[in-house]
Amino acid sequence: MKENKLASFLAIDLGATSGRAILGTIRNDKLELKEINRFANPIIDVNGRLYWDLFHLYSEIMNSLKYIQSQNIEIQSIGIDTWGVDFVSFGKDGEPLRMPYSYRDTHTFNAPDKFFEKFFSKKETYLKTGIQIMNFNSLFQLFTQQEDDNSIYSISDKFLFMPDALSYLLTNNMVTEYTIASTSQMLNPFTRSFDEELLSKLNITKDNFAPIVFPGTIIGTLSESVQKNTDLGTIPVIAVAGHDTASAVIATPAENENFAYLSSGTWSLMGIESKEPVVNEETYSLNFTNEGGADGSIRLLKNICGMWLIEQCRKEWAREKDISYDEIVLAATESKPFKCYINPDASCFASPESMINEIQNYCKQTNQFIPQSIGEIARCIYESLAFRYKQVLENLKKLADFPIDTLHIIGGGSQNNMLNNFTANAIGLPVFAGPSEATAMGNIMMQAKAFGLISNKKEMRKIIRNSVSLSKFEPQDTNIWDEHYFEYLNVFRES
Repeated sequence: MKENKLASFLAIDLGATSGRAILGTIRNDKLELKEINRFANPIIDVNGRLYWDLFHLYSEIMNSLKYIQSQNIEIQSIGIDTWGVDFVSFGKDGEPLRMPYSYRDTHTFNAPDKFFEKFFSKKETYLKTGIQIMNFNSLFQLFTQQEDDNSIYSISDKFLFMPDALSYLLTNNMVTEYTIASTSQMLNPFTRSFDEELLSKLNITKDNFAPIVFPGTIIGTLSESVQKNTDLGTIPVIAVAGHDTASAVIATPAENENFAYLSSGTWSLMGIESKEPVVNEETYSLNFTNEGGADGSIRLLKNICGMWLIEQCRKEWAREKDISYDEIVLAATESKPFKCYINPDASCFASPESMINEIQNYCKQTNQFIPQSIGEIARCIYESLAFRYKQVLENLKKLADFPIDTLHIIGGGSQNNMLNNFTANAIGLPVFAGPSEATAMGNIMMQAKAFGLISNKKEMRKIIRNSVSLSKFEPQDTNIWDEHYFEYLNVFRES
């Protein structure tokens, strides 16, 4: 990094349950963070359809900018990252036509099979895109709108993914950022452009998307309207790695390339960095995904249902008595180990009316002990996640062209020491946990790179290592965990 340079950047980091505005200041090869706004990002149920509140998110971003101005904080730029696949439809006049659907909306549950029957087979679709087949991928969301003769589908002029839509509201400039577009299952991973044959089946073309740009591109400056409402000047908005996982991975504080990462939050995403897409019969059978990396690499990874399981159970437990995540972990610690397991990725856990009931039903249907208490249910979830991580990591080892020596857990879930211990025990490798704010850090690093303050990924990761204290977890009792892993596999196969 260039010496004697003090620079501050604003990261807008939006997750599937909450959002935050984080100020990042780079000083003496260290990154200092300050959270200036945290807010809910609720899914809104309207007549059985699930939506995101686009204008609520925009309003909270504006509140964050007003705070920056009120405190006389000078920032170089702004960058926005969000979860993947979801998008906003805009008309020819540039106006949003409706609030965006949430990927948890149930209307796409059977969409992949219908698409494969009508157009391309499952294998053909995968080999075109290198993206794991998931019902909520943008491809299947658009296909469902077409099939349902959705009222706005035929009049939609542009589809902007969530970070691009919010950047547009700030700048009045439309772009399609590469990493977020790569989650859609509509991009060719080798050419990094939209697959026009896929688009044609949806009766749309690449002109229905803004031009693709890569992380580090300046989208534009705050529009006159935003400047007027915030009293800020012409601050640039940067296309960072718009997919939150891509931002998080670039901030993985690894010292070399021989690692796997686990971005742990509502979703767990486990993967490796690959120089080229890995799209073949094996990755197809394993349903691995090839998503764009912030530095031009490919994130070869697998989506795993993560803290969503605990989050949903906690909501139910909180109806009787408020309970913290620390209390849930303590209850799990005090419960007997290896009593029952679930497949965290079973479809029944995607959007259940009662997560607790679904977990109990799963255990009943697989002839296992049925957990009842908070500790028993939480222990079942944490052990099952650790075994699922082992399962996916074993497949990654087969696909990687380098040895995997360590696992880096980043994101909010890295603060769960119990799960970190379980994971190290299950995989038999050292686990490094942290930073918890990896996504915001990666967002800020890409903004700094756009200004020429940082040259490459190696420098970014050095700054991250200088800035955080990592926790290391060595594997213990691996023989015991290996024995019970086979019990988990038997239940997994039956699911």
